[in-house]
Amino acid sequence: MGIERFIGIDLAWAQGGARTKPNETGVAANDGRGVVIECGWTFGLEETMAWLAKTAVGGSTLAFVDAPLVVDNPAGQRPCEREVGQRYGRWKVSANSTNQSSPRRAGVLLRALLQESGWAYDDGRGGPPTGGLVVSECYPYTTLVGASESGYDQERPTYKRRPARVPTAHRRAVRAEECDKLIARMAGLATADPPLLLSSHMVSRRLLDEPSPQLAADFTDRQLCCP
Repeated sequence: MGIERFIGIDLAWAQGGARTKPNETGVAANDGRGVVIECGWTFGLEETMAWLAKTAVGGSTLAFVDAPLVVDNPAGQRPCEREVGQRYGRWKVSANSTNQSSPRRAGVLLRALLQESGWAYDDGRGGPPTGGLVVSECYPYTTLVGASESGYDQERPTYKRRPARVPTAHRRAVRAEECDKLIARMAGLATADPPLLLSSHMVSRRLLDEPSPQLAADFTDRQLCCP
């Protein structure tokens, strides 16, 4: 038995509060053929859990979360964060430091809620899971530079952070251009094995049909649909 559904969650690390609304979380799901089943956004852990409940295939779903899920260290960096910098630094990839003093740990709560709901946490060291409801932490930058199909063999894409020597006035235009380049490369995975068919869902298809906006709020929505 193999995994039937693959889910990606670009989690908002902050939970929000009584007076503050949580930031958007990007959510997407595809099947083993690369067809995008669901794609969109949620607000807060409750909405994210509800989306997972209706999207996951019982007994055969692997969810990857772009957020710290296990934070046991009182201070400093987690070992995995140090490893990212050591192993991927030449691509200008590093990881944010997370510890038990960090205020933004929504991923830890999400993992706990999932485990209470019957999901199993997997750190990946035992190889790919073959079944069940499984959740793992991921760091998309390491995939983008580590997978030859992405084409980032020299440096990570700069769709999030301003490249060096780019004037502030041009930052948004450069960021939008880099995001479009990234999406074009992801579209090329339609012929990969396994494939990813961005054009198979209305929301992900818009990534291909519309150029990246320069307005910050609109760009954030688009970025959450990217890796």
